[in-house]
Amino acid sequence: MVGKKSLKNKIIFYVLLMLVLAFVLIPFITMIGSSFKPDQEQTALPPKFIPNNPTLKHYKGVLNPEIFPFLVYFKNSLIVAFLSAGIGVVISIFGSYSFARLEYSGRSIIQRGVLIVYMFGGVLLVIPLFQMISKMGLFDTRTSLVITYIVQTLPVSLYMLGNYFRTIPESIEEAAIIDGCSRLEVIYRIVLPLSAPAIVSVFIYAFMIAWNEYLFASVFINSSSLRTLPLGLNQLFYTQHYIWGRMMAASILTAVPVIILFLSIERFITSGLTFGGVKE
Repeated sequence: MVGKKSLKNKIIFYVLLMLVLAFVLIPFITMIGSSFKPDQEQTALPPKFIPNNPTLKHYKGVLNPEIFPFLVYFKNSLIVAFLSAGIGVVISIFGSYSFARLEYSGRSIIQRGVLIVYMFGGVLLVIPLFQMISKMGLFDTRTSLVITYIVQTLPVSLYMLGNYFRTIPESIEEAAIIDGCSRLEVIYRIVLPLSAPAIVSVFIYAFMIAWNEYLFASVFINSSSLRTLPLGLNQLFYTQHYIWGRMMAASILTAVPVIILFLSIERFITSGLTFGGVKE
């Protein structure tokens, strides 16, 4: 009886797993297939995932500056995403460490207060942020987006890193301080190596938010030369060069940097999980 129940649970589990995978992968496979389909196959019935006559013309069109300045938008998104994620991680490390280890008045209030920003939707924050950005003379600059994305991702970053820092035994830090390390050296030599998985996760989170964000970029950026990829993809819809295959090719190229980033630092996540410890 137990064996039949266990087999039934496994069947249900794998069926649900296959449904979830299909729900996640089919749109992505469709997007890849459409990016290689000739125009006449885009609306063919019945639809096919694999094109009969694959072509690279849509990718060539996307990379043609006269049709779509993809490289300009790509550069803008890359600069904004890396700066906002990198600066946000540095701020989060010191802020989270102070929440986890230092004692000072108002710590708990500040720690809980940073999460208040998530009580308000992005639409509600657009007007006050726009007024602040305009008064600082930062309208239509990459700096406005970097500041906005740091503010947007900082609360979750502080929360994630703060909880992870608390899992590090204080005895390791105390031993380092006794050996003559300063508080900054403790953070650099002890906390950062032991917290590699959390730091990488926070960086990926902040990078993806900045890479895919559209609302604030559409409000703060006016110049074509400063548009990010989400703005550029939206603009492509309203041009004479709009083609389904070209849109899918542009979407694939937009997703590639995030995939490469994750694959390149995946080893740091797995290795950091078992790194460090107190030797007996």
